[in-house]
Amino acid sequence: MHADTPTETTEPTEAARGAAGAEQSDRPVLRVSGLSKRFGGTQALQDVDLEIAPGEIHALIGPNGSGKSTLIKILAGYHHAEPGAVAELDGEPFDLGQVTGSRHDLLRFVHQELGLVGELSATDNLALSRGFARTALGNIRWSEMERRTTALVERFGLGIDVRRPLSTATPVQRAVVAIAAALQGWEGRRGVLVLDEPTAVLPPGEVAQLFDIVREIRDAGAGVLYVSHRMDEIFALADRVTVVRGGRRIATRPVAELTPRSLAELMAGEEMETEHRPQPSSGPAETVLEVRDLSAGPLRGVGFTLARGERLGITGLVGSGHEVVPYAVCGAYGGSVRGQVRAPKRSRRWVDVRDARGLGIPLVPADRAAEGVIGDFSVAENLTLPLLDRFRARAGRLHRRREASLVEEWIRRVGVRTAGGRPAGARITTLSGGNQQKVVMARCLAQQPEVLVLCEPTAGVDIATRLQLYDLIERQADDGMGVIVSSSDTEDLLALCTRVLVVRDGRIVREISGRDITEPALVHAMEGTE
Repeated sequence: MHADTPTETTEPTEAARGAAGAEQSDRPVLRVSGLSKRFGGTQALQDVDLEIAPGEIHALIGPNGSGKSTLIKILAGYHHAEPGAVAELDGEPFDLGQVTGSRHDLLRFVHQELGLVGELSATDNLALSRGFARTALGNIRWSEMERRTTALVERFGLGIDVRRPLSTATPVQRAVVAIAAALQGWEGRRGVLVLDEPTAVLPPGEVAQLFDIVREIRDAGAGVLYVSHRMDEIFALADRVTVVRGGRRIATRPVAELTPRSLAELMAGEEMETEHRPQPSSGPAETVLEVRDLSAGPLRGVGFTLARGERLGITGLVGSGHEVVPYAVCGAYGGSVRGQVRAPKRSRRWVDVRDARGLGIPLVPADRAAEGVIGDFSVAENLTLPLLDRFRARAGRLHRRREASLVEEWIRRVGVRTAGGRPAGARITTLSGGNQQKVVMARCLAQQPEVLVLCEPTAGVDIATRLQLYDLIERQADDGMGVIVSSSDTEDLLALCTRVLVVRDGRIVREISGRDITEPALVHAMEGTE
C-alpha cells in the first residue's frame, strides 16, 4: 500500500493475541476514536482511531512531529482531547480527561523522560506512584518496601541498590526503575502498558531482557502500546503497528505483512531506501587527530588516531567508558581527566587533554535537551552561539543580516522544518527532537571544523530523520572531515562507521574495520562473549 492511500485497519491475528488471547473476549482492551487536538494554529491530531487488543504488542510509529507524543499525553490525561473523541477501556467508556480511579489501574505509562526524582531512592520512587506499606500504627514498613522494590528490579540483573539516590544510578538503571514502577501490581491484570521509547539508553543485553518482560506482560493478557523510532525493535517485538503522519493515522497493519522498506514508506509518504552502509575509504589518509594515554572516569590509558575523511565509531556497554571519550577529547568532560591530544594539521605539539577545548573540536552531545540547546532561545540564536565573533560590528553590535544569511543557509542545508514554516525565529523547544538535532548539527558544521565528534547522534529521532542525518554525516566525511561517532546504537555504527573501537572496562579491547563490522561482531565485543 502506498502511504498516501486512505487509512486502513486490520484485525489482530490469533498470534497477536498471545497465549492468553483464546481465554479472553475479542473486544479491544483499549479503543479510541475521533481523537483530535489543536494547539493554537497547529493541528497536532486529526480524527485518530486506535484499538489495542488484549494480549497484543501494538507499536506506534511515525516521523518526529507526527503526533505520537500528543496521543500518549492525551491517554495519560496530560492534554485534553477536542470534543467528540470516544474512548473505552476493557469495554467500558471512560473520560479522556480523567486521571484517577480505574483508568489509573488499567493504563500504565513509562514516559521517555521517565518521571523519576533523582534525589530519592528506587524504593521511594516506586512508593510515590503506588504508596508505602505501613503498619497498623501508620509507620512505614521499610524492610517490606525494600523487599518489594528489589523483587521488581532484580529481574533486570543490573545490581541496583534500592536505597541509594537515583542521581547516582546509571541511565539504564534509572530506566529499569521507571519500568518497574509501571509494572507494580500488574500480575494477571487486563489493561494497557504504554512504553514510550523505553530502550533509548539500554545496551543490547538489557534490550533483550526488556523484550522478554514486555512479552510476559502481553502473554498475561494485557495490551502493550510500544512507541519507538527503531524499526528493528518493531519487527522483533510487535504484533501490529499503527503509523501516524501529520497528525493522522495512515495505517494499522500486522507487522508480519510489512518489510522495513514498506514501513518506512508509510512513515515518510514516499519511496525511500532503508539500507545505509558506509563506503570504505579509498586508501590511507593524513591524520587529523591523535589521542594518547587518555584516562577519565572509567577510561584507563586509551589512545587512538583519526584520519581525514574517516568515520570512527567508539562503542561499548553503558558504563564501559565509551561515552566519556567524546567529552574528554573535546575538553568538555567535567571530572578529573589525564592524557594528551594533538591535531597534526594545526600543530605537531601535544596538548594536555584538559586544554583540548582550544583545538576547537565541536561536539554534538548525548543529551540534546540538557546539553545541546537553550530552550528559551530561538533556532537562530542556538545555531549561531559559538559564531558570534563572525558577526561583530562597530560598538559591539552584531551584523544581523550576515547572521540571518548564515542561519538560513544552514537551515536549508540540514533541512530544518517547523509547523509554522519559519524555523529561524521559532523557539527551539517547539521543534521535534529530530529537527532540534539538525540545529545542533548545523551549529557544529558551521564552524567548519576538521574534526566533528558525535555522541549518540540519532537518539530519539525518527527513521526518516535518522537517514537524513546519516547522509549529512557521510557528506561531511566525503569532503574530508574526520568524524568520531560514539554510540551504543549498533544501527548507527553499521550505517556510518568505517572503523569501530570497542571499549570494555575502560580499555579498547577490539578494533573492527570494513566488512567485519557486523551486528553480531559488535554485540559480542561489547558483551565480552567473542
